[in-house]
Amino acid sequence: MPLVGLTVVEPRLAWPLAAVRGVFAILFGVLALIWPGATVLALAIIYGIYAIIDGIGGLMQAFRPGDAAHRAAYGVLGVLGIAAGVLVLLWPGITVLVLAFLVGFWAIFTGIVEIVAAIRLRKQIEGEAFLIAAGALSLIAGIVIVINPIAGAYGIALLVGIYALLYGIMLLVLAFRLRKLTQA
Repeated sequence: MPLVGLTVVEPRLAWPLAAVRGVFAILFGVLALIWPGATVLALAIIYGIYAIIDGIGGLMQAFRPGDAAHRAAYGVLGVLGIAAGVLVLLWPGITVLVLAFLVGFWAIFTGIVEIVAAIRLRKQIEGEAFLIAAGALSLIAGIVIVINPIAGAYGIALLVGIYALLYGIMLLVLAFRLRKLTQA
C-alpha cells in the first residue's frame, strides 16, 4: 500500500492540483508582499506553537524508560521549548526583532570571514574580487539589519513573499503544460 502523499500521480491528472497549489502560493506571496509585518508576526506565532508542541514531545520523551542522563536532557529541552513557545506567543514582536538581529549578526560575521578569506587566498585563486564583493555586500546588509532590525524583518517577509509568488507562477506554468498533455 503506497504512503499517502508519496504516490506518483498520472501527470495528466495532476494539473488541477498543481494549478490550485500555484494559485494559493501566488495569493500567499501577494499577501506577504502587501503585509510584510503581518507575515513576520504570523511566522513568529507559528514558531511559538511549534516550540510548545516540540517541548511537550520532549517532556513525553523524558518520562520514557531509558538512560537517566538522556531523560534529564529531554526534560530540560522540553521545559525550555515550552517556555520559549509561551514567550514567543506572549511577545511575538520581540521574536521578530531577535530573528532580525540573528540574521544581521550572521551576515556581518559571514561578510568579514569572506573578505578575510579572499585576502588570504588572493595569491592562490583568481576572481577573489567577487568573494570580496560578496563579503562586502553581506557586511553592509548585516550592518543595515542590525541598525534597523524592523527593516530586516520586513526584508525577510518580502523574500518569503517573492519566493511564494515565483513558486506559484512556476506551478501554474507546470499545470498548464500538464493540461496540454490531457488534450494531446
